[in-house]
Amino acid sequence: MLELRPNCECCDKDLPNGAADARICTFECTFCANCADNRLGGKCPNCGGDLVRRPTRPAALLAKFPPSTKRVNKAHAACIQAAE
Repeated sequence: MLELRPNCECCDKDLPNGAADARICTFECTFCANCADNRLGGKCPNCGGDLVRRPTRPAALLAKFPPSTKRVNKAHAACIQAAE
C-alpha cells in the first residue's frame, strides 16, 4: 500500500492525498510536479526511476488507511542549486 507521503522531498511543499501535482517513483520517493519537471528532469534523484502522477486514495478508505505524516527531505544537488 502506498504511504502517500505528505510533502515534496525537494522543496517541502505540502502534497496531501489528492494533490494533482504529487509525483512518485516506484520506491515512493515523493516530489511536487514543479521539482520533478524543472529540477529533476522527470527522474528520481534517489533511484533514477521515472516520476509519475501519484494516485489518489479514495476518501472512504482514508480513515482505515491514513496517509503518512512523516515528512522526508533530502539535500539533492538539483534542489540545493535551485534554493541558492
